[in-house]
Amino acid sequence: MLKTAFAAAIGRDEPLIIDGGLATQLEAQGCDLNNPLWSASLLLEQPDEIIAASRAFLDAGAECIATASYQASREGFGARGLTAKQADDLMESSVALARQARADFLAANPTVVFRPLIAASIGPYGAVLHDGSEYRGNYGLTDKELLAFHRDRLRLFDAGEADVLACETVPSVLEARVLAELLAGCKTPAWVSFSCCDGRHISDGTPIEDAVALFQGHSTVLAVGVNCTPPQFTVELIERIGRSLPDKAVIAYPNSGETWNAEQGRWSGSTMPLDYARAAQEWVEAGARIVGGCCRTGPEHITAITSAIR
Repeated sequence: MLKTAFAAAIGRDEPLIIDGGLATQLEAQGCDLNNPLWSASLLLEQPDEIIAASRAFLDAGAECIATASYQASREGFGARGLTAKQADDLMESSVALARQARADFLAANPTVVFRPLIAASIGPYGAVLHDGSEYRGNYGLTDKELLAFHRDRLRLFDAGEADVLACETVPSVLEARVLAELLAGCKTPAWVSFSCCDGRHISDGTPIEDAVALFQGHSTVLAVGVNCTPPQFTVELIERIGRSLPDKAVIAYPNSGETWNAEQGRWSGSTMPLDYARAAQEWVEAGARIVGGCCRTGPEHITAITSAIR
């Protein structure tokens, strides 16, 4: 039987507010993420910092927090000398850390009506490469190779205590097709969000309508949308997804509008929380049922969104 908390949350009259960039907040706390595992490296080195970052987003108004597992995989931890069992244990710990942050938040806020959700963050294959491939999708892998990569990780999180599986920053229609197949066998509901290069296409050039059509009538994928995409494209993408998938909630959590330079390993540009909040109002008006932020958005952005759309 499918877990029900996520379905209930997106069935409310008001939008579900998710968190911002977990890595962004971790860096603001002074953590060094300059390694191939990115925020997942702190599962091994500084788990308390992950709890603190998640708690910061909950205090800011987020109703759903993501686990520090976007870049986590057996392959990635294996490069650090860990066994598959040790890698799996660390990925499972990402859910436990998010649950601890939620428990601490609820203990400090006993009058809160809505119990925040935990989203198991599941990045695309490109995230493991740590070279910006999640914004291109040109992995050069077959569908069988992608299925083998995603299968065990999805099974691991599906057997855990997350409320929703967040398959994020999907750049290619091939990877989306593999995820659609695997998610159909899960008991945990899911959202799938694409990285897009403009207002009409996902990162590999596939029209957004063709990509989201893979989830028409899907039994476990309850929301489809975009993340880590420039915010100026978001309204058009929401409208196109909404017309193509009227039976699914639309999710939108773009990046700040800054640009990632993979060669230099840094972001350039800037954005202001109030500007982002005004944009979030437009996303809701365009039909988004779930809104939040991605890279370079922190708790201040979530506070501004909460104030703007509540």
